[in-house]
Amino acid sequence: MRVQGDWCRYAVLMAALFGCSQAMSSVVITGTRVVYPAGKKEVTVKVNNEGTKPVLVQSWIDQGDLASTPTNSSAPFVISPPVSRIDPSKGQSLRLMFTGAPLAADKESVFWLNVLEIPAKVSGGEEQNMLQMAFRSRIKVFYRPENLPGTPASAIEAVQWKLVHQGTGYALQAINPTAFHVSLTDLVLITGDQKALSEAGMIAPGETRLFFLPDVKSAPASGAEVEYNAINDYGAQVLTRKRLKP
Repeated sequence: MRVQGDWCRYAVLMAALFGCSQAMSSVVITGTRVVYPAGKKEVTVKVNNEGTKPVLVQSWIDQGDLASTPTNSSAPFVISPPVSRIDPSKGQSLRLMFTGAPLAADKESVFWLNVLEIPAKVSGGEEQNMLQMAFRSRIKVFYRPENLPGTPASAIEAVQWKLVHQGTGYALQAINPTAFHVSLTDLVLITGDQKALSEAGMIAPGETRLFFLPDVKSAPASGAEVEYNAINDYGAQVLTRKRLKP
């Protein structure tokens, strides 16, 4: 499965001359996330240039800081090559290598892989009247220690849910008792034939997190359920429905 960023995408203005045309990213990361098992010498991630022009790609890993750069990131990983040119319809394998820095041994740690695409400089003709942009894609990198209890698949079902009152409204309280991160999309509170949408996001190992329900102003009747899609190791969405705890 290939997506353009698991995923955040940022555009940075590079140049504008007289006018502009629509700019789109050409570089595609193979996969929506990276799992790095402890003890592995390296993990490989493939990026492809699906555009019609060569691009320069710069890659690095950060610890969750959106403002990170290759020079200020302190994540314990090395990427080879850190900078590469990718011709049209070609690809590049990025080798991710863990440096051995101390990390938690009883739960996953999460980092972010950044892939910055810098287009080739235009020259002559109508292409000079073009807005050029550099695109940054980010996907999660999960460092997974050996012999963790449970499995990533069972962690999806293990999340505990409760409805709590917050200020003038309500929120879904999620407790992740496992050693794995659980990433959610399409989070919904279901009461009978009524549905209330909530924000989505990731629940870290051992974390208690609130997901606010902006449209819920009164406590629902008993028997309410929560439904969500969780993203597994392969990027597929696993639909899960659970009854709320009292």
